[in-house]
Amino acid sequence: MREMDKAFDFRTAQTRWYSVWEDSRAFEAAPSSGKEPWSIVIPPPNITGNLHMGHALVNTLHDVLTRFKRAQGFDALWVPGTDHAGIATQMMVERQLKAEGTDRHQLGRDAFEKRIWDWKEKNQGAIEHQLKRLGCSVDWTRNRFTLDPSLNKAVRKVFVESYKAGRIYRGPRMIQWDPALQTALSDLEVKYEERRGKLWHLRYPLADGSGDVVVATTRPETMLGDTAVAVHPDDERYQGMIGKLMDHPLTGRQIPVVADTFVDPAFGTGCVKVTPAHDPNDFAAGQRLGLPSITIIGFDAKMTAEAGAYAVGMAFLPTDEERRAEAKAAIEQIADEEDLDVLAWREVPVETSTLSPISIGAMPHFEQLIVAGRADQGGIDLDRYTFVLRRRV
Repeated sequence: MREMDKAFDFRTAQTRWYSVWEDSRAFEAAPSSGKEPWSIVIPPPNITGNLHMGHALVNTLHDVLTRFKRAQGFDALWVPGTDHAGIATQMMVERQLKAEGTDRHQLGRDAFEKRIWDWKEKNQGAIEHQLKRLGCSVDWTRNRFTLDPSLNKAVRKVFVESYKAGRIYRGPRMIQWDPALQTALSDLEVKYEERRGKLWHLRYPLADGSGDVVVATTRPETMLGDTAVAVHPDDERYQGMIGKLMDHPLTGRQIPVVADTFVDPAFGTGCVKVTPAHDPNDFAAGQRLGLPSITIIGFDAKMTAEAGAYAVGMAFLPTDEERRAEAKAAIEQIADEEDLDVLAWREVPVETSTLSPISIGAMPHFEQLIVAGRADQGGIDLDRYTFVLRRRV
Protein backbone atom coordinates (compact mmCIF):
# COMPACT_ATOMS: atom_id res chain seq x y z
CA MET A 1 0.00 0.00 0.00
CA ARG A 2 1.26 3.45 -0.91
CA GLU A 3 2.22 5.50 2.12
CA MET A 4 0.14 8.68 2.54
CA ASP A 5 2.05 11.93 2.13
CA LYS A 6 2.53 13.89 5.33
CA ALA A 7 1.34 17.09 3.60
CA PHE A 8 -0.76 17.74 0.51
CA ASP A 9 1.42 18.56 -2.48
CA PHE A 10 -0.67 19.86 -5.37
CA ARG A 11 2.21 19.44 -7.81
CA THR A 12 2.13 15.66 -7.52
CA ALA A 13 -1.48 15.09 -6.45
CA GLN A 14 -3.15 17.05 -9.25
CA THR A 15 -0.90 15.58 -11.93
CA ARG A 16 -1.54 12.05 -10.70
CA TRP A 17 -5.32 12.45 -10.47
CA TYR A 18 -5.64 14.23 -13.80
CA SER A 19 -3.95 11.26 -15.47
CA VAL A 20 -6.48 8.98 -13.78
CA TRP A 21 -9.39 11.10 -15.03
CA GLU A 22 -8.03 11.15 -18.58
CA ASP A 23 -7.35 7.40 -18.64
CA SER A 24 -10.89 6.67 -17.42
CA ARG A 25 -12.36 9.13 -19.99
CA ALA A 26 -14.23 10.81 -17.13
CA PHE A 27 -14.60 14.11 -18.99
CA GLU A 28 -15.84 12.78 -22.31
CA ALA A 29 -19.46 13.45 -23.23
CA ALA A 30 -21.55 10.51 -24.47
CA PRO A 31 -24.50 11.61 -26.61
CA SER A 32 -25.76 8.04 -26.76
CA SER A 33 -25.96 7.79 -22.98
CA GLY A 34 -29.59 8.86 -22.83
CA LYS A 35 -28.78 11.52 -20.24
CA GLU A 36 -30.01 15.09 -20.61
CA PRO A 37 -27.26 17.06 -22.42
CA TRP A 38 -25.57 20.14 -20.99
CA SER A 39 -22.67 21.92 -22.68
CA ILE A 40 -20.46 24.97 -22.43
CA VAL A 41 -17.62 26.22 -24.64
CA ILE A 42 -14.37 27.52 -23.19
CA PRO A 43 -13.66 31.14 -24.19
CA PRO A 44 -10.74 30.21 -26.47
CA PRO A 45 -7.52 31.82 -25.22
CA ASN A 46 -5.27 33.48 -27.79
CA ILE A 47 -2.14 31.57 -28.78
CA THR A 48 -0.09 34.75 -28.29
CA GLY A 49 1.16 33.66 -24.89
CA ASN A 50 0.55 31.79 -21.63
CA LEU A 51 -2.64 31.89 -19.59
CA HIS A 52 -2.93 34.48 -16.83
CA MET A 53 -4.96 34.96 -13.63
CA GLY A 54 -8.04 36.05 -15.59
CA HIS A 55 -8.05 32.75 -17.47
CA ALA A 56 -7.58 30.88 -14.18
CA LEU A 57 -10.64 32.59 -12.66
CA VAL A 58 -12.96 32.03 -15.64
CA ASN A 59 -11.86 28.43 -16.17
CA THR A 60 -12.28 27.63 -12.48
CA LEU A 61 -15.89 28.88 -12.61
CA HIS A 62 -16.56 26.86 -15.77
CA ASP A 63 -15.01 23.78 -14.20
CA VAL A 64 -17.18 24.10 -11.09
CA LEU A 65 -20.33 24.40 -13.24
CA THR A 66 -19.38 21.45 -15.45
CA ARG A 67 -18.53 19.14 -12.55
CA PHE A 68 -21.73 20.18 -10.76
CA LYS A 69 -23.82 19.28 -13.82
CA ARG A 70 -22.07 15.90 -14.10
CA ALA A 71 -22.88 15.26 -10.43
CA GLN A 72 -26.53 16.09 -11.15
CA GLY A 73 -26.63 13.37 -13.79
CA PHE A 74 -26.34 15.46 -16.95
CA ASP A 75 -24.25 14.42 -19.95
CA ALA A 76 -21.97 17.42 -19.40
CA LEU A 77 -19.66 18.65 -22.15
CA TRP A 78 -17.04 21.36 -21.74
CA VAL A 79 -15.49 22.05 -25.15
CA PRO A 80 -11.85 23.24 -25.12
CA GLY A 81 -10.08 25.25 -27.83
CA THR A 82 -7.69 28.05 -28.71
CA ASP A 83 -7.99 31.20 -30.83
CA HIS A 84 -5.55 32.02 -33.64
CA ALA A 85 -5.65 35.79 -32.85
CA GLY A 86 -4.22 36.46 -36.30
CA ILE A 87 -3.10 40.10 -36.00
CA ALA A 88 -1.63 39.76 -32.51
CA THR A 89 0.11 36.50 -33.42
CA GLN A 90 1.60 38.12 -36.51
CA MET A 91 2.95 40.91 -34.32
CA MET A 92 4.58 38.47 -31.91
CA VAL A 93 6.26 36.50 -34.71
CA GLU A 94 7.42 39.72 -36.40
CA ARG A 95 9.06 40.76 -33.13
CA GLN A 96 10.98 37.50 -33.18
CA LEU A 97 12.08 38.10 -36.75
CA LYS A 98 13.18 41.64 -35.93
CA ALA A 99 15.34 40.31 -33.09
CA GLU A 100 16.90 37.95 -35.63
CA GLY A 101 17.69 40.83 -37.97
CA THR A 102 15.10 40.01 -40.62
CA ASP A 103 11.39 40.55 -41.40
CA ARG A 104 8.47 38.83 -43.09
CA HIS A 105 9.25 40.38 -46.47
CA GLN A 106 12.79 38.99 -46.53
CA LEU A 107 11.55 35.65 -45.25
CA GLY A 108 8.86 35.24 -47.90
CA ARG A 109 5.20 34.28 -47.55
CA ASP A 110 5.58 30.50 -47.25
CA ALA A 111 8.42 30.64 -44.73
CA PHE A 112 6.62 33.32 -42.71
CA GLU A 113 3.45 31.22 -42.61
CA LYS A 114 5.47 28.26 -41.39
CA ARG A 115 6.95 30.39 -38.58
CA ILE A 116 3.45 31.37 -37.49
CA TRP A 117 2.25 27.74 -37.49
CA ASP A 118 5.34 26.77 -35.49
CA TRP A 119 4.45 29.48 -32.98
CA LYS A 120 0.90 28.12 -32.84
CA GLU A 121 2.05 24.56 -32.11
CA LYS A 122 4.39 25.69 -29.35
CA ASN A 123 1.97 28.01 -27.58
CA GLN A 124 -1.11 25.84 -28.05
CA GLY A 125 0.72 23.00 -26.35
CA ALA A 126 1.73 25.25 -23.46
CA ILE A 127 -1.85 26.50 -23.01
CA GLU A 128 -3.27 22.97 -23.01
CA HIS A 129 -0.66 21.95 -20.41
CA GLN A 130 -1.74 24.87 -18.21
CA LEU A 131 -5.41 23.89 -18.49
CA LYS A 132 -4.54 20.36 -17.38
CA ARG A 133 -2.52 21.67 -14.45
CA LEU A 134 -5.58 23.73 -13.44
CA GLY A 135 -7.56 20.47 -13.41
CA CYS A 136 -10.01 21.67 -16.06
CA SER A 137 -12.46 18.85 -16.85
CA VAL A 138 -12.72 19.56 -20.58
CA ASP A 139 -13.40 16.90 -23.21
CA TRP A 140 -10.04 16.78 -25.00
CA THR A 141 -11.46 14.57 -27.76
CA ARG A 142 -13.36 17.65 -28.95
CA ASN A 143 -10.43 20.10 -28.75
CA ARG A 144 -10.70 22.80 -31.43
CA PHE A 145 -8.61 25.56 -33.00
CA THR A 146 -10.36 28.51 -34.65
CA LEU A 147 -8.70 27.84 -38.01
CA ASP A 148 -9.71 24.17 -38.11
CA PRO A 149 -11.39 23.32 -41.46
CA SER A 150 -14.59 22.20 -39.73
CA LEU A 151 -14.95 25.51 -37.90
CA ASN A 152 -14.24 27.51 -41.06
CA LYS A 153 -16.94 25.55 -42.85
CA ALA A 154 -19.41 26.26 -40.05
CA VAL A 155 -18.64 30.00 -40.13
CA ARG A 156 -19.11 30.16 -43.91
CA LYS A 157 -22.40 28.28 -43.61
CA VAL A 158 -23.77 30.73 -41.03
CA PHE A 159 -22.64 33.76 -43.06
CA VAL A 160 -24.22 32.47 -46.26
CA GLU A 161 -27.48 31.60 -44.52
CA SER A 162 -27.56 34.99 -42.79
CA TYR A 163 -26.91 36.77 -46.10
CA LYS A 164 -29.73 34.90 -47.82
CA ALA A 165 -32.05 35.71 -44.90
CA GLY A 166 -31.27 39.43 -45.21
CA ARG A 167 -29.44 39.69 -41.90
CA ILE A 168 -26.14 40.58 -43.61
CA TYR A 169 -25.48 43.18 -46.28
CA ARG A 170 -22.31 44.31 -47.96
CA GLY A 171 -21.09 47.89 -48.02
CA PRO A 172 -18.16 50.26 -47.44
CA ARG A 173 -17.56 51.28 -43.84
CA MET A 174 -14.90 53.12 -41.86
CA ILE A 175 -12.23 50.94 -40.26
CA GLN A 176 -9.08 51.39 -38.19
CA TRP A 177 -5.98 50.58 -40.25
CA ASP A 178 -2.48 49.72 -39.08
CA PRO A 179 -0.05 50.68 -41.88
CA ALA A 180 2.84 48.78 -40.27
CA LEU A 181 1.08 45.41 -40.09
CA GLN A 182 -1.05 46.26 -43.15
CA THR A 183 -4.26 45.06 -41.54
CA ALA A 184 -7.55 46.22 -40.16
CA LEU A 185 -7.89 46.55 -36.39
CA SER A 186 -10.84 46.19 -34.09
CA ASP A 187 -11.70 49.11 -31.81
CA LEU A 188 -10.36 47.06 -28.88
CA GLU A 189 -6.91 47.11 -30.49
CA VAL A 190 -6.82 50.92 -30.62
CA LYS A 191 -5.72 53.09 -27.73
CA TYR A 192 -6.49 56.78 -27.44
CA GLU A 193 -4.26 59.34 -25.81
CA GLU A 194 -4.13 63.11 -25.59
CA ARG A 195 -1.15 64.95 -27.04
CA ARG A 196 -0.39 68.64 -27.27
CA GLY A 197 -1.02 69.74 -30.83
CA LYS A 198 -1.99 72.74 -32.92
CA LEU A 199 -5.49 74.03 -33.62
CA TRP A 200 -5.42 75.35 -37.16
CA HIS A 201 -7.81 78.00 -38.49
CA LEU A 202 -8.23 77.74 -42.26
CA ARG A 203 -10.01 80.32 -44.41
CA TYR A 204 -12.36 78.99 -47.12
CA PRO A 205 -13.65 81.73 -49.50
CA LEU A 206 -17.22 81.58 -50.78
CA ALA A 207 -17.38 81.02 -54.53
CA ASP A 208 -19.64 84.05 -55.11
CA GLY A 209 -17.12 86.36 -53.45
CA SER A 210 -19.53 87.37 -50.69
CA GLY A 211 -17.22 86.40 -47.87
CA ASP A 212 -15.45 83.44 -46.36
CA VAL A 213 -15.70 80.83 -43.64
CA VAL A 214 -12.94 80.12 -41.12
CA VAL A 215 -12.68 76.45 -40.18
CA ALA A 216 -10.94 75.15 -37.05
CA THR A 217 -9.20 71.75 -37.23
CA THR A 218 -6.47 69.74 -35.55
CA ARG A 219 -5.81 67.74 -38.73
CA PRO A 220 -4.88 70.14 -41.55
CA GLU A 221 -3.34 67.38 -43.67
CA THR A 222 -6.78 65.89 -44.28
CA MET A 223 -8.13 69.15 -45.73
CA LEU A 224 -6.98 67.88 -49.13
CA GLY A 225 -9.87 65.39 -48.93
CA ASP A 226 -12.54 67.87 -47.82
CA THR A 227 -15.86 67.57 -49.62
CA ALA A 228 -17.85 70.08 -47.52
CA VAL A 229 -17.74 72.53 -44.64
CA ALA A 230 -20.36 71.88 -41.97
CA VAL A 231 -22.13 74.15 -39.49
CA HIS A 232 -24.81 73.44 -36.92
CA PRO A 233 -28.30 74.02 -38.38
CA ASP A 234 -29.25 76.19 -35.39
CA ASP A 235 -26.11 78.35 -35.44
CA GLU A 236 -27.43 81.82 -36.33
CA ARG A 237 -23.99 83.00 -37.46
CA TYR A 238 -24.08 80.87 -40.60
CA GLN A 239 -27.74 80.65 -41.56
CA GLY A 240 -27.20 82.71 -44.71
CA MET A 241 -24.30 80.54 -45.89
CA ILE A 242 -25.92 77.09 -45.77
CA GLY A 243 -26.20 75.71 -49.28
CA LYS A 244 -23.62 78.04 -50.82
CA LEU A 245 -20.47 76.83 -52.57
CA MET A 246 -16.93 77.72 -51.57
CA ASP A 247 -13.55 77.37 -53.23
CA HIS A 248 -11.18 74.98 -51.54
CA PRO A 249 -8.04 77.01 -50.72
CA LEU A 250 -5.58 74.29 -51.78
CA THR A 251 -7.26 72.14 -54.44
CA GLY A 252 -9.55 74.72 -56.07
CA ARG A 253 -12.39 72.21 -55.81
CA GLN A 254 -15.80 73.73 -55.08
CA ILE A 255 -17.44 72.29 -51.96
CA PRO A 256 -20.77 73.15 -50.28
CA VAL A 257 -21.61 74.58 -46.88
CA VAL A 258 -23.87 72.00 -45.22
CA ALA A 259 -25.81 71.84 -41.96
CA ASP A 260 -25.59 68.89 -39.55
CA THR A 261 -26.17 68.44 -35.84
CA PHE A 262 -22.83 66.63 -35.29
CA VAL A 263 -21.11 70.06 -35.36
CA ASP A 264 -20.37 71.61 -31.97
CA PRO A 265 -21.02 75.37 -32.33
CA ALA A 266 -18.74 76.05 -29.35
CA PHE A 267 -15.70 74.33 -30.91
CA GLY A 268 -13.35 76.75 -32.61
CA THR A 269 -15.33 78.91 -35.01
CA GLY A 270 -18.35 76.60 -35.14
CA CYS A 271 -17.38 75.50 -38.68
CA VAL A 272 -15.75 72.14 -39.35
CA LYS A 273 -14.40 70.67 -42.51
CA VAL A 274 -15.93 67.36 -43.59
CA THR A 275 -13.55 64.64 -44.79
CA PRO A 276 -15.68 61.49 -45.15
CA ALA A 277 -12.74 59.28 -46.13
CA HIS A 278 -10.69 59.85 -42.96
CA ASP A 279 -12.90 60.45 -39.93
CA PRO A 280 -15.72 58.29 -38.52
CA ASN A 281 -17.95 61.27 -37.68
CA ASP A 282 -17.33 62.81 -41.09
CA PHE A 283 -18.02 59.47 -42.77
CA ALA A 284 -21.40 59.21 -41.02
CA ALA A 285 -22.21 62.82 -41.93
CA GLY A 286 -21.17 62.18 -45.51
CA GLN A 287 -23.54 59.21 -45.67
CA ARG A 288 -26.41 61.33 -44.35
CA LEU A 289 -25.70 64.26 -46.66
CA GLY A 290 -24.72 62.29 -49.77
CA LEU A 291 -21.20 63.74 -49.93
CA PRO A 292 -18.42 62.18 -52.04
CA SER A 293 -15.52 60.45 -50.27
CA ILE A 294 -11.95 61.22 -51.41
CA THR A 295 -9.12 59.05 -50.08
CA ILE A 296 -6.01 61.20 -49.76
CA ILE A 297 -4.07 58.99 -47.31
CA GLY A 298 -3.26 55.53 -48.65
CA PHE A 299 -2.89 52.14 -47.02
CA ASP A 300 0.88 52.68 -47.01
CA ALA A 301 0.35 55.78 -44.82
CA LYS A 302 1.41 58.19 -47.57
CA MET A 303 -0.57 60.85 -49.38
CA THR A 304 -2.22 59.49 -52.53
CA ALA A 305 -2.47 60.99 -56.00
CA GLU A 306 -5.76 62.59 -54.88
CA ALA A 307 -3.62 64.96 -52.77
CA GLY A 308 -2.40 66.56 -55.99
CA ALA A 309 0.79 68.58 -55.71
CA TYR A 310 1.14 67.63 -52.05
CA ALA A 311 1.26 63.88 -52.72
CA VAL A 312 4.95 63.50 -53.60
CA GLY A 313 7.07 62.32 -50.67
CA MET A 314 4.57 63.30 -47.99
CA ALA A 315 3.96 60.69 -45.29
CA PHE A 316 1.10 61.26 -42.83
CA LEU A 317 1.37 58.13 -40.70
CA PRO A 318 5.16 57.75 -40.33
CA THR A 319 7.00 54.74 -38.98
CA ASP A 320 10.03 56.60 -37.64
CA GLU A 321 11.17 60.03 -36.48
CA GLU A 322 12.61 60.96 -39.87
CA ARG A 323 9.27 60.47 -41.63
CA ARG A 324 7.47 62.29 -38.81
CA ALA A 325 9.70 65.29 -39.45
CA GLU A 326 9.05 64.99 -43.19
CA ALA A 327 5.28 65.05 -42.69
CA LYS A 328 5.43 67.95 -40.25
CA ALA A 329 7.65 70.01 -42.58
CA ALA A 330 5.33 69.40 -45.52
CA ILE A 331 2.28 70.54 -43.56
CA GLU A 332 4.10 73.62 -42.30
CA GLN A 333 5.08 74.42 -45.90
CA ILE A 334 1.43 74.25 -46.97
CA ALA A 335 0.56 76.76 -44.26
CA ASP A 336 3.31 79.18 -45.31
CA GLU A 337 2.52 79.01 -49.03
CA GLU A 338 -1.24 79.36 -48.65
CA ASP A 339 -1.20 81.96 -45.86
CA LEU A 340 -2.97 79.74 -43.33
CA ASP A 341 -2.72 80.47 -39.65
CA VAL A 342 -1.95 78.45 -36.54
CA LEU A 343 -3.80 80.29 -33.81
CA ALA A 344 -3.68 77.99 -30.79
CA TRP A 345 -2.22 74.92 -29.16
CA ARG A 346 -4.52 72.33 -27.63
CA GLU A 347 -4.59 68.72 -26.44
CA VAL A 348 -5.72 66.55 -29.34
CA PRO A 349 -6.67 62.85 -29.40
CA VAL A 350 -4.22 60.54 -31.15
CA GLU A 351 -5.04 56.95 -32.09
CA THR A 352 -2.26 54.37 -31.90
CA SER A 353 -2.23 50.63 -32.46
CA THR A 354 -1.85 48.39 -29.43
CA LEU A 355 -0.10 45.90 -31.70
CA SER A 356 2.58 48.04 -33.36
CA PRO A 357 4.32 51.28 -32.29
CA ILE A 358 2.67 53.47 -34.90
CA SER A 359 -0.15 55.95 -35.33
CA ILE A 360 -3.14 54.51 -37.12
CA GLY A 361 -5.73 56.07 -39.37
CA ALA A 362 -9.41 55.67 -40.06
CA MET A 363 -9.72 54.29 -43.58
CA PRO A 364 -12.82 53.84 -45.74
CA HIS A 365 -13.56 51.77 -48.82
CA PHE A 366 -13.17 48.31 -47.39
CA GLU A 367 -15.78 45.84 -48.55
CA GLN A 368 -17.40 44.72 -45.33
CA LEU A 369 -20.24 42.53 -44.18
CA ILE A 370 -22.48 44.44 -41.79
CA VAL A 371 -24.12 41.85 -39.57
CA ALA A 372 -27.27 42.59 -37.59
CA GLY A 373 -30.96 41.83 -37.28
CA ARG A 374 -33.53 44.34 -38.45
CA ALA A 375 -35.29 46.37 -35.77
CA ASP A 376 -38.60 44.66 -36.55
CA GLN A 377 -36.91 41.33 -35.82
CA GLY A 378 -35.81 42.46 -32.39
CA GLY A 379 -32.34 43.04 -33.76
CA ILE A 380 -29.82 45.83 -33.46
CA ASP A 381 -29.04 48.91 -35.50
CA LEU A 382 -27.61 47.70 -38.82
CA ASP A 383 -25.09 50.49 -39.03
CA ARG A 384 -23.60 50.15 -35.54
CA TYR A 385 -21.88 46.80 -35.64
CA THR A 386 -19.55 45.66 -38.40
CA PHE A 387 -17.48 42.60 -39.13
CA VAL A 388 -14.59 43.56 -41.39
CA LEU A 389 -13.56 41.42 -44.33
CA ARG A 390 -9.98 42.24 -45.24
CA ARG A 391 -10.69 42.64 -48.95
CA ARG A 392 -9.75 45.98 -50.50
CA VAL A 393 -12.24 47.54 -52.93
